[in-house]
Amino acid sequence: MTSKLDLCVRIGSLTLPNPIMPASGAFGEDMEDIIDFNLLGAVVPKSITKHPRKGNATPRVCETPAGMINSIGIQSKGIHYYMENVIPYYRLYQTPLISSISADSIEEFVEMAGIIAGTDGVAALELNISCPNLKGNGAAFGMDAQLTRELIREVRQVTDKPLIAKLTPNVTSIQEIASAAEEGGADGLNVANTMLAMAIDVHTRKPRIGNVLGGLSGPAVKPIIVRMIYQVHQVSSLPIIGCGGVMNGEDAIEMILAGASAVQVGTASFVQPTAMLDILEEIKQYMVQYEITDIKSLVGQVVTGKHNTEGC
Repeated sequence: MTSKLDLCVRIGSLTLPNPIMPASGAFGEDMEDIIDFNLLGAVVPKSITKHPRKGNATPRVCETPAGMINSIGIQSKGIHYYMENVIPYYRLYQTPLISSISADSIEEFVEMAGIIAGTDGVAALELNISCPNLKGNGAAFGMDAQLTRELIREVRQVTDKPLIAKLTPNVTSIQEIASAAEEGGADGLNVANTMLAMAIDVHTRKPRIGNVLGGLSGPAVKPIIVRMIYQVHQVSSLPIIGCGGVMNGEDAIEMILAGASAVQVGTASFVQPTAMLDILEEIKQYMVQYEITDIKSLVGQVVTGKHNTEGC
């Protein structure tokens, strides 16, 4: 029966062969000897910036109970290196390339999107609106509905390629931001980036991350991400990419039942480099077990019995 399984996912005009892809920042070219990139639904390299960036102070990563905190600082070799080396490398594979973009202003997002999206081999753009707006008050674009709507709308003017807005979970109402991104012209929503967190070494009394604060990922955040996916699915018709704490096939199915069409895998790949392909196989096994032929039939099919999204 596995040969008859339909795992295809659509995001705007883009069709992915299956719903599994890496989270930006948790995947790179050096993994080619470990997994076959052609078996993934998409590849999403680390976010690119216009100019080279050294990243944040070390240490940049630390483990926490059921997760990890990272503060890499979007270390980047810049857009010219990306155009000349990264995009041509991924052209060697049949898997769609989703380019993740980080910028300091709306104007810079527009400039970079126009250049990258117009390059052969780029299937879609993921706009990392979780990064700070340096022309504003330093808060992330994705923390402000109006800025989110304006940013997506402006980028939409320079490309017809599918646009995926990578939302931040560090907001009061992720539904409001998701709706703004949809109104701006996004084709998909990534729910969500890492959660702002901190860890302290009680012996040295110093933060365990050089930048003091960082982003929490891993199993600890999964229930929160599942909740956010569910809430966004209630207010938006856009396909959702669930991201945060997917360690196995059941985690991925849980997000799909909450409303995700696809999932990104991050921390799990640090624990087990073949995690993405393992998760894909476990999804197939689940579909066979429950006689499901089309993965799309599972999206948003959680049975709640009520529609209370307020909590206790």
